[in-house]
Amino acid sequence: MSVVRDLRVLLCLRDFRRLLSVRLLSQGADGVYQVALATYVVFSPEKQTSATAIASAMAVLLLPYSLVGPFAGVLLDRWRRRQVFLYGNLLRAALAVVTAALMTVHVPDWLFYVSALCVTAVNRFVLAGLSAALPRVADAELLVVANSLSPTAGTLAATAGGGLAFLVRIGASGSDAAVVLLGAFLYLCAGLASLSMAPTLLGPDLSPQRPHLGVALADTARDLFAAVRHLAAPRRREAAWALAAMTLMRFCYGAVLVLLLMLCRYALAEGPEDGLRLLGSALALSGAGFFAAAVMSPWAAGHLGPGRWIAVCSGAAAVLTPALGLPFATGPLLAAAFFLGLTTQGAKIATDTIVQASVADGFRGRVFSVYDVLFNIAFVGAAGVAALMLPPDGRSVVLIALVAVIYGAVATTMTCVERRPDRCER
Repeated sequence: MSVVRDLRVLLCLRDFRRLLSVRLLSQGADGVYQVALATYVVFSPEKQTSATAIASAMAVLLLPYSLVGPFAGVLLDRWRRRQVFLYGNLLRAALAVVTAALMTVHVPDWLFYVSALCVTAVNRFVLAGLSAALPRVADAELLVVANSLSPTAGTLAATAGGGLAFLVRIGASGSDAAVVLLGAFLYLCAGLASLSMAPTLLGPDLSPQRPHLGVALADTARDLFAAVRHLAAPRRREAAWALAAMTLMRFCYGAVLVLLLMLCRYALAEGPEDGLRLLGSALALSGAGFFAAAVMSPWAAGHLGPGRWIAVCSGAAAVLTPALGLPFATGPLLAAAFFLGLTTQGAKIATDTIVQASVADGFRGRVFSVYDVLFNIAFVGAAGVAALMLPPDGRSVVLIALVAVIYGAVATTMTCVERRPDRCER
């Protein structure tokens, strides 16, 4: 098979393997850290969690980054990406240690969230840099396969990190602080792994007169307008449509995640520990869906085109979400976790490929930072909508129906864009 051949060629590239190792360690640490936060905020026996509390936590952690995110792209296009991976992961390791310390003492909730927010903010620099650097270690003809393997492998690493976090938490008698310290160790390993690459390998290509940080920040607005104009050019409109579609699919994923959290906490489990195990099973199946997407997407995107593959993924989600979600039963919901993992990751692989192929190297950092900001806004918006619609036990037919309608609208629009772009753009 050509995909297998391309995959073998890709894995023979030394620099690609080194960048992949940084991604695996970094996102594995993310999985550990995020599970520790989720268990601390949602599944602590002494806390009475509500959808509103979950939405508030997501807003505190993610919305402030929406103000920082645009600056991240400007800086990524001026900083050596290798250095971002090195210092970013070292900083996250130190901040994670601070978070672990705060978990062990009685401090105001806002102080804990500030610490967690700092880790999340640095995380966006690293993830955007990983996507922007990928074309520097993989040839253009291998980008689809690289986008199937690298981000999906990172997501699987995050899922594995989450599973490891569950095991460590059980072994540490429910200590969330011990789990966070494990995440700090993995962040440290990711930073050290980046030293295997030359500082200039991952770009960007810097001008001889490198501007000072203050000048770069002052030019942020102008640079971002230039990036938006770059993305809005006729030859890059497919990338803009793909980003819009992926943002809406992220909204749907966030809404279903909050619903699943509430169901695992109350409706489908006898207690917090039982709910935590159920959530772990759902995340594992979602990770299996990510793996299936990595296998299927190169072939599907190659035969259908990336845009049509997004339409297929969103169309499948529109059908499967109500079919598997409305029974509000454990078995169908676990199946939904797998299929939504497959369709969401499949659409993301296609979106990443479209954006990377359409955007010039000097703009990729800014575009991928905007991409991350859209992700966060959609996710927090979904949590807010879910908080308004969900009953205390998480069973909401209306929310499931809304998600299905949005998925269907995305599928219809992307089909229209691919078939008759001239009419859709009007």
